[in-house]
Amino acid sequence: MIVVETERLLLRHFHLLDCAALDVVFGDAEVMRFGPGVQDQAWVRNWVRTCLENYYQTLGFGPWAVMEKASARLVGYCGLFYFPDIAGRPEVEIGYRLARAAWGQGYATEAARAVRDYGLEVLGLRRLVAIIDPQNAASLRVAEKIGMHFEQEVMLEGYTYPDHLYVLTGPMLG
Repeated sequence: MIVVETERLLLRHFHLLDCAALDVVFGDAEVMRFGPGVQDQAWVRNWVRTCLENYYQTLGFGPWAVMEKASARLVGYCGLFYFPDIAGRPEVEIGYRLARAAWGQGYATEAARAVRDYGLEVLGLRRLVAIIDPQNAASLRVAEKIGMHFEQEVMLEGYTYPDHLYVLTGPMLG
């Protein structure tokens, strides 16, 4: 199911056939440098199953497959993640991760902008966040390009240093 379409990208629900393409994304140490580290095939399959549960059973949203229109190639994900407690409040995060081959083409900004608009306009969310490692300059730039601003540092469980919490409150489309 296609959720959002942009000039160059389609964002759609994942399905289990996407796992091989996601193995490349989650298996790349450079892509996963600012995340939980390289993940194996079993982890990826569980992650996709969780996405499907989020779409159809629990939340009605989740991370979506980012597809390049020109090639029909899956290049990563971008979507919405629910966190019950970030700095004392529930939050919905715009999250994204792209295969290294898709870096530097503006795809993360294009996809994140579309997800931002979907969250605000379609889902009626009033606040979106991004939780970003302060060393991840590319992700910080994407958050700023889609209208987010730094709100505070947040210490997540299991982390040894704080991440930056970027925030957008709707409606701020542009």
